[in-house]
Amino acid sequence: MKIQPRDHVGAEVTDVDLRALTDHQFEAMAQAFSRYGLLFFRDQNLSEKDHIHFAERWGEINVNRFFKAHADFPEIALVEKTPEQEMNIGGGWHTDHSYDEIPALGSILVARALPPAGGDTWFISAADAFERLDSQLQMTLRTLTATHSGKHVFGQAAAYMQSGRQTGRFNSPEKADAMSDPVHPVVIAHPLSGRATLYVNPAFTLRINELSEADSAAMLEMLYTVMSDETHVERFDWQPGSIAFWDNRATWHYAQNDYPGFARSMHRITIEGEPLQAFAKT
Repeated sequence: MKIQPRDHVGAEVTDVDLRALTDHQFEAMAQAFSRYGLLFFRDQNLSEKDHIHFAERWGEINVNRFFKAHADFPEIALVEKTPEQEMNIGGGWHTDHSYDEIPALGSILVARALPPAGGDTWFISAADAFERLDSQLQMTLRTLTATHSGKHVFGQAAAYMQSGRQTGRFNSPEKADAMSDPVHPVVIAHPLSGRATLYVNPAFTLRINELSEADSAAMLEMLYTVMSDETHVERFDWQPGSIAFWDNRATWHYAQNDYPGFARSMHRITIEGEPLQAFAKT
């Protein structure tokens, strides 16, 4: 097995069959995941049961509350776009599950049906983005918290739900409406690497609590601009047999919607995480 870092974030793991991992291979893979926060695989041939078994090696599976589930394997969420649908799922910078009190560790996405071209996923490192900020701003951000929510995306009043554009793809909006909006540190100590990591995102972060509404909006816009700088984006081109495993606490991702008139079908399993702690460098 070989582990080769990518240019900007993540590493590609080759010469391995995920259906037959040895303990030694898994240990090396776990160390790489902790270090890079994102692993790519090619030329795999996982069945749904293989996908579940691989996910279970990383932790307890989070059965998604909102996405349409696989008919035979509820652990697998369907991330799909049909030829007639204009909008895709995940078509903007975000990190999954920041709207939960205990956010998910990460997700393992398996390609099942791909368009002839397009449909790449972009990734950035939230820890690298923090390190690009000046030291005074870093100190300020470490004192702040932010409120996150999924209601405006998955709830009954969400624009997607009201428009019907996500009909059949999202479920149970009442569960989103019943959720409390969690508060997380703006800068977390990453649970695996210990690195100071920005933990805000455009999809689910509502506001920075210690700032006025205007100052919060300005701060978030500035951070999002720094984080999404295209010179630091890793672009993953999906091919048959491709898999991506990202850490939601370490990365953002963005599913490109540049394949009109074609279908794209992906299977996603999400792994439960742990409570987040503020970064407090001693």
